[in-house]
Amino acid sequence: MNGIILLAGFIFVLWLGRAILIPLLVATFLWYLINAISAYCRKVFPLRGADMHRTYPVAAGAFDWASNIIAICAMAGLLYLFASQVRPMFSELFVALPAIQHKLVEIGVTLSGTLGIRFDASLLPNVTRIASSVGTSLAGIATSVGLICIYLLFMFVEQATFDKKFAALFPNKTQFKKMRYILNSIDTNMKKYLFMKTLISAATGLLSYLWLHAIGLEFAGVWAFIVFVANYIPTIGAIVACGLPIMFSLATAQTLHQPILVAIGLIGLQILLGNIIEPKLTGKTLNLSTLAILINLVFWGMIWGVAGMFFSVPLLVATFIITAQFDSTRWIAVLLSADGKIPDKRDE
Repeated sequence: MNGIILLAGFIFVLWLGRAILIPLLVATFLWYLINAISAYCRKVFPLRGADMHRTYPVAAGAFDWASNIIAICAMAGLLYLFASQVRPMFSELFVALPAIQHKLVEIGVTLSGTLGIRFDASLLPNVTRIASSVGTSLAGIATSVGLICIYLLFMFVEQATFDKKFAALFPNKTQFKKMRYILNSIDTNMKKYLFMKTLISAATGLLSYLWLHAIGLEFAGVWAFIVFVANYIPTIGAIVACGLPIMFSLATAQTLHQPILVAIGLIGLQILLGNIIEPKLTGKTLNLSTLAILINLVFWGMIWGVAGMFFSVPLLVATFIITAQFDSTRWIAVLLSADGKIPDKRDE
């Protein structure tokens, strides 16, 4: 009974503190992503490794700074691209949504008459309401840009002191090694996941834009951006990334030629990049159950909306690694795993 009360209290705190916790998560995501990009940049540096840093401290230090600057410039470039190119398209799309909804209703009526079935317009998804809901969630994050930047700034300022603070928190050597092992496991898996997921999402978004622009679909930049963001959301993200442009093309095209091309291109890219290339790049590092991912997606979506769905997998990865390291919670890690195999417990 006490456990249920504690769980309910924890969920309530998560929901109540979403205005503070979501910007913190966004800042942590950006911090991890910038560090992941920097780490992969440093891998191509010929003077990498601790020995080389001692032998060539100036060159190695300069390249470390250059790697961080490259990562930050990449993030700034994406934000500028969104602000200057994609955001105006979103405004135009929102204006056109009522007409698109009306067109979808007309298509439903026509199909029902052809097939001889009763049509209920309320069964169709209300694209205007969905867009407003998503827009509200994104606007909430956008208004927290200042707070996110402050969090991110202090993370980079204090990054060099993390190890010292961590050592002070766990003066016991055995406990320190165990907690260090847990954090290193989370850090390694998270950086690999975020870097590869961002790389695949960016490639999918770019190729989607080129395809949609080539076949003449309006607002190709908007759909490509939605594909990029939705790719971070497991299962449902792929459905949204393909479904919205297909519905739009059905509502605006004069024939079925363009909707068929949209469907073939986007679904083909999702299968190629999401189901074939991504697993080969990431391997089976996460080893998470599909059912656990879906339940986790619904849970965080109910608490934090779109932002919760976006961060559901990284939060599940952290939970999986932590619960595997303690005897009392290893059963949770087993349930979260895809095949029952969980990370070894570090005792010393």
